[in-house]
Amino acid sequence: MAFGISGSRAARYAQIGEVLTRHGLGHLLHATGLGRWSPTNLLGDAVDATAGGPEHLRLALEELGPTFMKLGQILSTRPDLVPEAYQAELAKLQDAVPPIPAEEIRAVVREELGVDAEEAFATFDDEAIASASIGQVHGARLADGTRVVVKVRKPGAVDRIREDLEILRNLASSASRQWSAAADYNLVGLVEQFGRTILAELDYLQEARNAERFAANFAESPDIRIPRVFWGTTTSRMLTLERVEGLKINDVEALDAAGFDRSALALNAASALAQMIFHDAFFHADPHPGNMFVQSDGAIAVIDFGMVGEIDAQLHDQLSRLLLAVARKDARRLARTLLDMSAGSHEADLPDLADDVADFISLYDRVDLQDLDTARLVQRLLAVVRTHRLQLPEEIAVISKMLVMAEGLGRVLDPGFRLSQALQPYVVELFIERHSPQALLNGLKDAGLGAMDLVEDLPHLVDGLVRIVDSGGFEVRLRAAELEPLLIRAEKIGDRVVAGVITAAFIRGIGDLVSLDRERWTGWRVPFMRTGLTALGGLGGYLAWSAAKRRRRGRNLPHR
Repeated sequence: MAFGISGSRAARYAQIGEVLTRHGLGHLLHATGLGRWSPTNLLGDAVDATAGGPEHLRLALEELGPTFMKLGQILSTRPDLVPEAYQAELAKLQDAVPPIPAEEIRAVVREELGVDAEEAFATFDDEAIASASIGQVHGARLADGTRVVVKVRKPGAVDRIREDLEILRNLASSASRQWSAAADYNLVGLVEQFGRTILAELDYLQEARNAERFAANFAESPDIRIPRVFWGTTTSRMLTLERVEGLKINDVEALDAAGFDRSALALNAASALAQMIFHDAFFHADPHPGNMFVQSDGAIAVIDFGMVGEIDAQLHDQLSRLLLAVARKDARRLARTLLDMSAGSHEADLPDLADDVADFISLYDRVDLQDLDTARLVQRLLAVVRTHRLQLPEEIAVISKMLVMAEGLGRVLDPGFRLSQALQPYVVELFIERHSPQALLNGLKDAGLGAMDLVEDLPHLVDGLVRIVDSGGFEVRLRAAELEPLLIRAEKIGDRVVAGVITAAFIRGIGDLVSLDRERWTGWRVPFMRTGLTALGGLGGYLAWSAAKRRRRGRNLPHR
């Protein structure tokens, strides 16, 4: 029995190649290996002479269906990979298609709940509120009269997406072998990452858990509202949420007519995003205006929790290092941090990168924090990232896009809005945490573990050195008594290094805190100084103990 690509799979390859070529993207056929299924000479006059560019890429993705549309939407959130013109065009991708018949949706409800929609809900509307390639949303009421929305996954959606993901993996693998840029950007890894993202969105139980996590994070905030999940009618294929009413947050005329304070709305929306990123480490990865509604009491209701991001300890450290380097205006440190964060295989030149980063820093060198144009700075820094073909972690790239979107929305609501106003309290908190005694101890612990690794490797290194010495025919004689002064001197140097690290970190931390927020420093001054004095007291105790230990060792040494 021969194994190969099935007829339907081959037809899908051919369709992808034909659509790309017709939209002026035929150059991708050779790089991805699609040419064998869709030779360009078969298209003849079908190729649009004006095709190519951002708009035609969007049109091609729309034509290829839900998997490719979702790919475009995710690429629109990756400013480290995609130029600004393509980001803007791909952000227009609207996954809206004609609804399927209500009978098919009711059949899914019956399969999932074991009863008809009329039994599960007091009422169930046949007319869809919204219809996308993957899911369809209907209005309903619970037995107690609560208005809800029911999001149902369309039959057959998963099979097509899984098939397309398999095709994308094959194309990425082929491109990585034939196209250096694809290898540099780890295209195979990006496709795997995309696959995990879209498959997670297909699981409505995960989206429900995301909603509840956001609700818990904002439970104490009167300005942000998360719709309630109704678990009794929620499964992996259907999701029931409290229905959200309100005005779209970017509908300026309607907001003015209703008498809302747009400046307050801008600050509340941006502060919510800052809390998600810097405090909760769990953020909404698609916070466009269509997912935020202003309710009658002025609270902002947030919906659609399929795309989220999470910041683990490593990402948190990378983010804080990045912000520290930007705040200190240290070009080399910022360049080094960007290189360390890059996930691709491309090795950028550090001096060249540092030069471009220095040009970036000159944009805000003499600008007060409250006057910073955050969106412009983020876009310029990401332009540097793209120029040097670096690939940031997905979460960091999405956060960058979120910051640009947040400032853009803020300016729509309030022309005088500055995102830095919302970010400042959280960035200061991040700096304090970065310079806390616990963070310092963790750093010293990591350094100690590194030293232990070195000690474990020493026998192997010594063995290698002995072999070299034996083969070279020269002799080395070392006596313990002769080594002792060297060890004591090394200990003293080690003590000075430890003291220097602690003192420098403490002083630098105070400097960063004061420069970021002088008013907040007034409130933190006393506890921060107490903590510093405690740390310095501990340092003094350590140095005294170390010196006494050396004196005892000196008395016990044999005299010659």
